[in-house]
Amino acid sequence: MKLIQATILCLASLVVISSAKAAIQARVPAAQMTIDSTLDLEKQTTQINPSVRPLQLAATVKSGTFVRAEQPTRGGASIVTQNGRSFLQLDAGFKTSSQGPDLVVALHRSSNVLGGTKAPNYALKSGDYIVLSRLKKFSGAQRYAIPANINLANYRSAVIWCRKFNATFGVASLG
Repeated sequence: MKLIQATILCLASLVVISSAKAAIQARVPAAQMTIDSTLDLEKQTTQINPSVRPLQLAATVKSGTFVRAEQPTRGGASIVTQNGRSFLQLDAGFKTSSQGPDLVVALHRSSNVLGGTKAPNYALKSGDYIVLSRLKKFSGAQRYAIPANINLANYRSAVIWCRKFNATFGVASLG
């Protein structure tokens, strides 16, 4: 009985190893990586194509902290660049109210959105902002792509905004 169990275990191990090898080969084209399939670990080699750029770490360009406008909003916001693309990143401490029916994430031209708008809604004016996306979730880390044609120097704040009622929930001045 133990011999049968050992045989089944060996066969299962071979299936797992060959599945892993197939998965690796499917993810990395043969032109980029070759694997010596011998079991001698000293002879195994990996060759990486130098023309393939490695994933770069995100570099922070601007950052700020959300303050309340019409609704409680907190956490950090950062504009980061990675591999030639820009993103607005909300940190793990981000949280806003779920009371808006059409919440979006926007970049605003002013560094003082609350000072340039009126309570209680802090309504935004067309042309002063660009909507990046609908808000993905009311709390936690999230990331939004910034279109390549946007000049980041022209935008100084991140805004959580209820588009339907033109109400600003929270603002992070990005400096």
